[in-house]
This record gives sequence, structure tokens and C-alpha cells, in this order.
Amino acid sequence: MIDSLTKARGLRPGRLGLCLGGAATAAALALAVPALAASSASASTRTPASGYAFRTLNNHRDLTFNQLLGINKAGVIAGYFGSGMAGHPNKGYLLRPGYAQRDYVNENFPHSAQTQVIGLNNVGNTVGFWANAAGANFGFYTAGGRFHEVNYPKAPMASPQVDQLLAINDHGVAVGFYTNSANNNRGFTYNIHTKVFKRVLIPGASQGLTGPSLMAAGINNNGVIAGSYVTSGGETVAFVATKHTFTTLVFPHSTSTQAFGINNAGEVVGDYTTGSGKSMKMHGFTWTHRHGFKGVSDPHGLNTTTINGVNDHGQLVGFYVDAAGNTDGFLATPRS
Repeated sequence: MIDSLTKARGLRPGRLGLCLGGAATAAALALAVPALAASSASASTRTPASGYAFRTLNNHRDLTFNQLLGINKAGVIAGYFGSGMAGHPNKGYLLRPGYAQRDYVNENFPHSAQTQVIGLNNVGNTVGFWANAAGANFGFYTAGGRFHEVNYPKAPMASPQVDQLLAINDHGVAVGFYTNSANNNRGFTYNIHTKVFKRVLIPGASQGLTGPSLMAAGINNNGVIAGSYVTSGGETVAFVATKHTFTTLVFPHSTSTQAFGINNAGEVVGDYTTGSGKSMKMHGFTWTHRHGFKGVSDPHGLNTTTINGVNDHGQLVGFYVDAAGNTDGFLATPRS
């Protein structure tokens, strides 16, 4: 699939992950490969809220925990409430423009213990995963208002099983990952029309149990994929993959970088961390091939921000942790 690679590192300017109690989660998963060739990419400096108007959006059914994970061109947002802990199960939803409490629409896989709605496109499909009472994860997509389960076939799986779909483009090609029996994540694409799976690999990687752990998290209408993997040195880094190129993205001076979304203009969003342990801080970012990295964090969550989705208008969705310890969803709209 990929036959060349570059590595982008910017100049220093100026991630919590998808949570499901008792189960492996997309953004929290550490994603080991040989050192990659390096080429420079610039990064500009901006204050955390510069250029965006931020709005906190939480479903009142659980104000302690909301994550907004995807947004389409019409401004419809995919997300969920509930931390996954006892008494706070994950419950998926779509949030329609207007963004009042009446604009939340529940979306949960039938008879599931928990559901996360993670991605959506512009033609009515959504993707995510559901969990049973034992904590096993199963991917799904919706079409015509019906749910369809998706699990990577004939693979030695982790126990409990982990299969997740994280994004879908307008052509019906979804991306996601599963965790194998060696506890390595394996990224893949899935075409909902042809029912065909394809692995997403870094150059030179094998399709076996061992090797780099990788998560495919975003895809645009040009088939460009964004995600994250773990290098041979144990560093979590982001990537952007086309049919012929594989570009590794590392936010300057970060301890990890993860990409979660990409729009049709090639704008990538995600988060990066600085420090470690109790001193670890999480910040959102955007990246384009032309302008490199820009740090973007919600002003209410300057050290706890993740950006998970971006639409073709440049609107961002994600979440942060507030002063009370609650996880809050946000929408960031570019200022004109």
C-alpha cells in the first residue's frame, strides 16, 4: 500500500483518550518500528485559543463526562457521555446544530452494555464500537438507520476482544483497528459496500503478530489516512498515509503525538503530551503539509485538551478536563 516515507518535525510553537471502563481504548492505546528518515516541517506559534471560538457542549444526562469525537460538514457531531465506570456507562449520541439539549439524538448498538459513536460522514453513515458486559469491543457502522457489526476476520484476537471503527469517508471506507493476541494494535480499512478489509501498515512492516502497533483513526475522501503507531524506541507518533507516501508527525519537544482526524483539505488533528507521570500535560494540535503544526487548546483545559475531529470548514471537536475533574466536550469554530 505504501512505498515511500518522510518524517515531519516542526519547530516548537508558542492527548485522555476514548474511555471505556475495563476495555482497551483508541486514544489511550500505546501504538515499534525502525527509525524513519527525517525531513523538516515548520510549525507556527499561536496562543491556545487564537483563531477559534470555543463552546463547551455537554449532554445533561451525564455532566461528569462527555467526549465529542467527530464532526461532518453540516456540523453534526458524534460523541458519547459516561466514563464507563460503575453507574456511568458509555452511551453514544449525535448532536445536531443548534446544540441545545433537545438536539442530542441517542445512538446505541442494540442490547449493548456500552456504545461509543466516534465518526460520521456527510452521507448519513456513523461508525464506532459497542461493548458487552464482559468488556469485549465490537466495531459497527450504520446505514439507512440500521446497525451493522464489523470485526476483523480470521485474526488471533486479544481477550477480551477489541475491534473498533473510528472514522468513515463519503465513499463508505472506514478505518479502525483490532488488538491481536500479542496485544499489538493492527490498523485496517473496511469498505462497507464491498465488505473488503485491508491492513494499514508502515513501510516494511509485516502483517504478523509481532511488529509495530498501529491505529488508523481518520480517513478523508481522497483515501488519506491519519493515525498513530509506536516506534522501536517506544515513542508514540502520528502518521499520515497516502497510497504512495507515509509521513510521520512528531510535535516538537513532545513525549507522544497522536492523530485522530483528517479533513478533505488534508488538515490533521490530534493531541500531544509533554512531561510524564504527574507532570504530564496534554495539548491539542492541527497540522497541514503547508503550515506544519499549530497548538490549539481549549482555554478551559489548557493542559488537558484532545482534538479528535475536524470538518471541511475547519471546525474542531474534542474534549478537556475542567477544574472540577469532569471531562467536557467542546466545539471550536475558526474566527472569520
